[in-house]
Amino acid sequence: MLRVWFLSGLRFVLGAMSALAVVACAAPPTPTPPPPTPLPVASVLLKGEGATFPAPIYNEWAELYPSVDPSVRIEYRVTGSGAGKKAAVENTVDFAGSDSLLTTKEYERGQDLQMYPMLAGAVVIIYNIENISGVPTLILDRETLVGIYDGTISHWNDSRLLALNPERATQLPAQPITVVHRADGSGTTEIFTKGLAAFRAQWKTQVGSGTSVDWPTDKLGRGVGRDYNSGVAAMVGSTPNSIGYVELAYAVTNNLLYARLKNRAGNIVTAGPENVQAAMADFAGTFSDRLTTDIVDGSGQNSWPLAGYTYLILHTQRMTDCVKARKLVEYIRWSLTDDFAQQRATALGYSPLPNDVRQLVLTRLARVTCQDQPLLSP
Repeated sequence: MLRVWFLSGLRFVLGAMSALAVVACAAPPTPTPPPPTPLPVASVLLKGEGATFPAPIYNEWAELYPSVDPSVRIEYRVTGSGAGKKAAVENTVDFAGSDSLLTTKEYERGQDLQMYPMLAGAVVIIYNIENISGVPTLILDRETLVGIYDGTISHWNDSRLLALNPERATQLPAQPITVVHRADGSGTTEIFTKGLAAFRAQWKTQVGSGTSVDWPTDKLGRGVGRDYNSGVAAMVGSTPNSIGYVELAYAVTNNLLYARLKNRAGNIVTAGPENVQAAMADFAGTFSDRLTTDIVDGSGQNSWPLAGYTYLILHTQRMTDCVKARKLVEYIRWSLTDDFAQQRATALGYSPLPNDVRQLVLTRLARVTCQDQPLLSP
């Protein structure tokens, strides 16, 4: 019995030693790499400036986005489209906002600039008339609007305004119209004056269109200039018998009355996302190779006649901080594709891009590089 126990024990010890030898000779396991270190909260600051037209939604998106990517903080300064384009050309911001299109000279100076349509919106005619409030709103047509801004319609009780608004005939006062316009370089002004130029050929030849023009009413002593959409909204809101133009969101958020317009098709329409969508449809397929187009004075039955795209401007090859560059294009992609982000834009009166236009933008956004490397995965 002792011999059997001894042999069994010996086999156990030898087997254990053999197993230990195999373990000792085996290659050590490959260590698992540690996960990438997350960026600290709000460690990436994206700085932009420019157009007032999209500022309400850009500010909302800036507040929402840290819940998507806590490492990012976004600042957007409202300086006007002219200042935004200048900052983009001089490469002093990460992105710029503009409703005004870059000129050939600005493209040449900026070297690698690209405009990306983000949304479309309506320019509306706000007014403050003594003893008039609520609905139905004032009705204007293309000719009367030009007449007010070229000074040939000077008083609220002008026969042409009375004919368009018979139910207001006793309310429109025999008072001069104070005509408010933008004083700074403004993409809203560019959209508005392109509309006036389309409404009447004489405006196009005598005044023209652009971010700023020589307003005929200023020469007549009835024009007042204010900076930014907010400045025009505040001036009209505080000045009886005045009229002005702003992006729809500024009329909505400031509880200002805005006119209905008779469009090119002869229909009276109210500004809203669906009417801007109709204007975009009128000009489908007209984008230039720079992804820009005008959508004023569309021919559709329901088209809002004073509509325009608002754009972001980026450098596509000159960005050197690749972490920041990647965060920027990811934020833009989110803005264009996230359902809630788009819903918030619609709630403020903007019109999201049609699917085909959005795809054009996303395809062009995928071409942005940093140190010759693409920033977005296909």
